[in-house]
Amino acid sequence: MTPELSQIWVYLAATPLLGLTVTLLAYQFAYLIYARSGFSPLANPVAISVAVLVTLLVATHTPYPTYFAGAQFVHFLLGPATVALAVPLYLQWDKLKRLALPLLAGLLAGALTAILSGTGLAYLLGASRLTILSLAPKSVTTPIAMGISEKIGGLPSLTAVLVISTGITGAVLGRPLLAGMMRIEAHWIRGFALGCAAHGIGTARAFQVSEEMGAFAGLAMGLNGLLTAGITPLLWALLAH
Repeated sequence: MTPELSQIWVYLAATPLLGLTVTLLAYQFAYLIYARSGFSPLANPVAISVAVLVTLLVATHTPYPTYFAGAQFVHFLLGPATVALAVPLYLQWDKLKRLALPLLAGLLAGALTAILSGTGLAYLLGASRLTILSLAPKSVTTPIAMGISEKIGGLPSLTAVLVISTGITGAVLGRPLLAGMMRIEAHWIRGFALGCAAHGIGTARAFQVSEEMGAFAGLAMGLNGLLTAGITPLLWALLAH
């Protein structure tokens, strides 16, 4: 980077709206690639936009707090977007009441499997205590996962990376595993499984398949976040004891 461009970048980097603008442009670019690929899960727009942003920040030596000063506006919208998922879920209310018991059983099994499988595998591979704690809430949405991680002594920033990686993996492998290998055709089952295992990114992928799948994915994402926030500290206290 030439001295002139470097000075311009230093000036722009101090403007909070730059982080917001760069984030929106990166996602728009990633979504364009996603659409051109025929909405292939391998071209996940979240993964592409993260790669673009990380490359840009590293190339320009921009500290993450400086970038986040503008990008926090997008981060804030995670809350309202999650609450808005109640609208398609309300349209599935009759089916939800009929399936309450199997959904609760699936939620409990999914939450426990997500916590114990990740932490157990990390322990067997010799991961540090900090890594294991950061890995525990990997299958819930980022704001909740970071709060859980901080509460039990993990590293919230590492948890955020693990959460995004889990969501992308779930969105990519969800259809081949559920519809292909397991031959599950019911959209409510596939949606609930995606939301429980892959939180918001999996839910976004589910909505691209059908509104029913997206509604049940949103339900699973919310309930799994609530359940994981309640049982993770208890499980860790029990295991530590």
